[in-house]
Amino acid sequence: MAAPTISAAQAVGEYLQSPDDLAKVAAFRKKLEKEKASIDARLRSGVKEQLDTTRDGLRKLFGTRNNVQAIKDEMDTVDRMCSDPKYVVTTFDQISRVSMVHRNFEQTEEMVNNLLEMNSKLEMLERMLVQDSDDILGPAPNLLRIHFQLNRLEVFRNQTMHQAKKSSADTRNTLTRWFERLSNLIEAFDQYVLELARNILPIVRAGNPDVIVRLMKVVEMEAREDEKAIAIKLVKKAGKMDAASKFRSMAANARVIKHYRSKVMKCITDSIQAKFDEVYAANERNPAGFLDELVFIYKDLIRIESDVVPCFPPSYDIWQTYVREYHKALNNTINRLMKSEPEASALLTLHAWIKEYKKSMRELGIPAEWLEPPLLDGKEQSLIEDYLQLIIKKLDEWSENLMKTEVAAFTAREEPPELSSDGLYTTSGTVIFLDMVNQQVDLALDSGQGLVLARAIEEVNRVMRSIQDRWVKLVDTEYKKHTEKPEEVPGGLVEYCIALANDQIKSADFTEALSARIEPLVSEKYRVTIHDKLNDALDGYLDVAKKYTQTLINIIFNDLKPAVKQLFQPSWYDGTHAQIIETMRDYLSDYQAYLNESLFEVLLEDLLDTYLVTYLTALANGPKLNMPAAAERMRQDIDEAYKFFGTYKKMKELEPQMEVLDQVLAMLEASKSLVFLSYYAFAKVHGPCIQFVEALMKARSDLDRSSVSEVMDSVKRKVKDDNITDRKSSLLPSGRTHADRLIAPEPTIMKKIVIQGALSRFLVRT
Repeated sequence: MAAPTISAAQAVGEYLQSPDDLAKVAAFRKKLEKEKASIDARLRSGVKEQLDTTRDGLRKLFGTRNNVQAIKDEMDTVDRMCSDPKYVVTTFDQISRVSMVHRNFEQTEEMVNNLLEMNSKLEMLERMLVQDSDDILGPAPNLLRIHFQLNRLEVFRNQTMHQAKKSSADTRNTLTRWFERLSNLIEAFDQYVLELARNILPIVRAGNPDVIVRLMKVVEMEAREDEKAIAIKLVKKAGKMDAASKFRSMAANARVIKHYRSKVMKCITDSIQAKFDEVYAANERNPAGFLDELVFIYKDLIRIESDVVPCFPPSYDIWQTYVREYHKALNNTINRLMKSEPEASALLTLHAWIKEYKKSMRELGIPAEWLEPPLLDGKEQSLIEDYLQLIIKKLDEWSENLMKTEVAAFTAREEPPELSSDGLYTTSGTVIFLDMVNQQVDLALDSGQGLVLARAIEEVNRVMRSIQDRWVKLVDTEYKKHTEKPEEVPGGLVEYCIALANDQIKSADFTEALSARIEPLVSEKYRVTIHDKLNDALDGYLDVAKKYTQTLINIIFNDLKPAVKQLFQPSWYDGTHAQIIETMRDYLSDYQAYLNESLFEVLLEDLLDTYLVTYLTALANGPKLNMPAAAERMRQDIDEAYKFFGTYKKMKELEPQMEVLDQVLAMLEASKSLVFLSYYAFAKVHGPCIQFVEALMKARSDLDRSSVSEVMDSVKRKVKDDNITDRKSSLLPSGRTHADRLIAPEPTIMKKIVIQGALSRFLVRT
């Protein structure tokens, strides 16, 4: 931007800004005159320099024009003299022929000398090649020298064979044999070059990166020669003979294309894959060990970036090439690993390793687009699903095989069940199954994912429930055979039922401990599912255990059927009830010796209930009772029962349960006018039970029909007056032991008493 123009008045105004400045006018004038003189001097000097430069440029321009004209004149003269040498030089044809003959003599002499010297050169080159090849990781001092000499000999061979194309077959065969040693040496050198390419990284690690630099010089030189030969062939193929005739290099025309660059790159790729294959083969049965060994990937890439990449020309983009090839080889090997169907733990390790691999490659600054294709097609999360499916598969396979063995042993019952360390019956299959479950749960825990653990527990629940159902059905089937065709089934059903019942408690304890162990390790989101599934399996084990104890009781009363039928029959008065007690005593002796203590308590409770129900049902549906003999016999039965069950239970626990017999006996012994008093004590505990009381009164031989009617009328009035109703079920708080949970709360034992009609009684008796 130009400076603003200042007028003379403005300039003077700058100096004369006050009256006192008028005294300084003379000084200001001298100062301005000096500035003007200085500016004038600089202007004169600048103009003079510019004029001198312009004058010198004009002189050079005139000189250049004269030189150009002189050259033009000389070129015209040369053109006139060289326009037709045949007319200028009369002996030109002779000179041309003599020159051609001379060239032929020189070429012939050179060819003969090369043929004579070739063997000695080949011998020297062979020694140098052997020396370098013996140490493939060594310094290779002769690499460039061998290549230079071989290249010259190869050119000589190609020229010779090209010139001999029009010669006779014998001549060509002779030349082929003559050059056979050279061809073998060239092939050996080619193999040596490719072997160097396969060992680029080891050579660099051995401290010889200069070998790779020399190798790349050889490759680049051969690539340029390939390009020349390909260009000649393309020109000839296009039919441009004039253009082709411009290529006077017979060596290029006869050259065999070597493709060194592509071969070297393929060797690099093959060497990378070979290294992965070697590591995989060494750890084929140890996938975790194989993944640990893959740490070499990062070490190799770091070394390649720092030491190998500088040895290659930039056009090779060798860093990207190495990264891509390492990734492809890794992907191929991992796919191979997956096809081998590794164990579940290996899948989990692989999933974690792939995540770490991606993180490490990012830290190395490697772009994601270089890592193609994605490992496992980018579906590494499917490893978790595969992992779960493998857990499921193993659970199903092992449990199925285990069940086949256990079911066969149970149905055959050739040997008694095994004894545990505490002397109880057990089966080996349960221990194996629980160990298997523990192993699979631990594998799921190793995943560190709550979802995996929750799904594994769901499958464990499914398998446990399935096994429980199969055992229940099998025991039911075997019990049915035992009752219907006892002579056709093997013995030992009692012992095996005890063993299975014990195993259910053992499994329940395991499930409870498993729940306590893993629930704190997961978030609330999965804790509920895990708790519910394991609790469901726990309940299943307890239900099955209860089922087996009931089967043991059923076996007792199946043997007691004849004795039970005699209850309250004429033979009963002779003391047949003692047979029932002794039979139960024999069975309980075995049960107590080999059955889990908690289960024995449950069985004892159920046995007492079954005994009471059986006894009272027989009483309610029995014939007429001979009074007072029946009451006395019943009192003796009650005493026997007290003594028997009292050996296993404390009297204060037994009395509330046995009280029902005492109450029934009291009603049986009471006079007609006092029955309602005994009934009231009974009804307060068990409810009205009108049908049972009526059957009991009708069975008394000392009461006629009218007396029974009077008694029942008084009983019904008592029920109505005192508003006596059925006892309602009240759930007991869940206890801490399995025995507490196995004992289901019930309103009263009397609810289980079934009173038969007159017709049913008649049919039973007949």
